[in-house]
Amino acid sequence: MEEPEWHSPESLDEAIALRARHGDEAVVVAGGTFTAILVATGLVHPRAFIHLARVPGLDRIDVGDELRLGAMVTHRQVEQSGAVRNSAWACVAECFGQVASARIRNQATVGGVLCDADYASDPPTLLVALGARVRLRGLSGEREVALAEFIEDHYKTALRANELLVDVIVPRPPAHTTYLKFRSRSSEDRPCVGVAVAAEMDDDRCRSLRIVVGAVSGRPQEFPEACALAVGERITLDLARDIGRRYSEMASTLSDVRGSAAYRSRVIAVLVRRMLEPLAA
Repeated sequence: MEEPEWHSPESLDEAIALRARHGDEAVVVAGGTFTAILVATGLVHPRAFIHLARVPGLDRIDVGDELRLGAMVTHRQVEQSGAVRNSAWACVAECFGQVASARIRNQATVGGVLCDADYASDPPTLLVALGARVRLRGLSGEREVALAEFIEDHYKTALRANELLVDVIVPRPPAHTTYLKFRSRSSEDRPCVGVAVAAEMDDDRCRSLRIVVGAVSGRPQEFPEACALAVGERITLDLARDIGRRYSEMASTLSDVRGSAAYRSRVIAVLVRRMLEPLAA
């Protein structure tokens, strides 16, 4: 087998041209934490690598009316950014700070975790709950796609063969936004179940509610019909329990080393209930 080519483009246009030229035969390298595993285990055999470290502008964090995180921003940079932590998006910094270990967070990138579409990841669950969008650029121009639609299944996204993810755009979160995960094996392990709740309260009544469950199937899942039970109502302990039960029954779950499908379903009910209880009147 021939040694793969290594490309280090110095502009976004050059990177896109390389991506278009090599298509699916190339692997785009950001932080490389997930790519290294795929290559080492022989799951992918790329003809070329396209490393984005020298492309300017992909490592920017902008806080304004919306939060923009460049594709090459590391998890650690999001976690430690004063601009993010001291803004309405503090929940995003907290979520990225829960990923694996500091060593991984120093290397793993925002673009990488979204394009890998690895089901057992923390940030996609929260970002979907916040209505985040990804900005994609290719030879034919630029487009934005809701993250909920961008992640399609296990390791599968809506990214085209001639496109690159440039950044993720996160709208301002509701006042009550939290992410909670359960790890069944160790403090540095990936989540068995992750749940994000984004709620807007009007006094003691719920104005809007979005709950997303991750790490239990090929993509983050949400069930608006279950969340609708709370809209316009006071959230009670019984209502929190009912919504948790419905999520448990409706969510598609899988079995892996972190837990069986049945176990995950039971954990979903518990986590959703616990995250809604602080909102109870």
